[in-house]
Amino acid sequence: MKKSRVLMFFAVVAAAFIFSCKTAGKTATEYKPLEPALLWKIEGNGISKPSYLYGTIHIIGSEDFFWPKGTMTAFDESKKVFFEIDMKEMTDISALMGIMGKVFMKDGKTLKDLITDEEYKLVSSHFEKMGMPLFMLERIKPMFLTVFAYGDMNPTDINSGKLKSYEMELMELAGSADKETAGLETIDYQVGLFDEIPYEVQAKMLVDALRTTTGDNDEFKKMTEMYKKQDIDKMVKMATEEGSDIAGFEDKLLNQRNQNWIPQIISQSKAQQTFFAVGAGHLGGPKGVIHLLRKEGYKVTSVR
Repeated sequence: MKKSRVLMFFAVVAAAFIFSCKTAGKTATEYKPLEPALLWKIEGNGISKPSYLYGTIHIIGSEDFFWPKGTMTAFDESKKVFFEIDMKEMTDISALMGIMGKVFMKDGKTLKDLITDEEYKLVSSHFEKMGMPLFMLERIKPMFLTVFAYGDMNPTDINSGKLKSYEMELMELAGSADKETAGLETIDYQVGLFDEIPYEVQAKMLVDALRTTTGDNDEFKKMTEMYKKQDIDKMVKMATEEGSDIAGFEDKLLNQRNQNWIPQIISQSKAQQTFFAVGAGHLGGPKGVIHLLRKEGYKVTSVR
């Protein structure tokens, strides 16, 4: 695998992941279903000028890529751009090399140790079609590989233009506008989240993902359609319902992260107008970022 391809592989994987703050303004707020919208304005409670919250989908087909109305205006108004992780880390070779050891399973475990021979053939066939022989990947934690289990996704497709990443598009815009960027958490922290899920469970996620990427069961296509409709409540419901990839691990992968982000979003919004871009699955639901901000006494409204 060429060096550039290795970097893109880990960049897309990191982007694919890629969801206890106590302040005086806390408000008892009953959750109400959210109207379809990806762009939200954050105001009130000490914020002098509005900041913005944008829900991304980490990977999408170029033919489905779009900017909702008002996004570029909100982006232009903002002085700083926050991502889940600072996208500058994606182009920092030393940072990527620093996490290489955490990408692999411990104790010499391989994918072949975790699944049946039939399942191994299924996985092997999928990655060989992508030009990625499984013997090069079988020590990698299965959840990393799951990123490339949906549809015809290939780590080289961003380079070719077949796929787009909202984070990478926003990073380019930030660079062109000379805007400072930052992250709500580190790439090291995100990679560490994979250790919260047993290898056997990760392997099952990988196999299940490959078995549900045909016809009407293609999860990637379903999520893309929901995203185009800007239905963030439905997206979080799909991601967390029984039988989904992260069912049973929502607290660690989504809920706790959402709570961790709230103090940073609040303090940064009070400091200056900021554009926050995080996965759309983090926004909706009673434990999502929008509701958590409203509970803290902030006005969060959709921009349509």
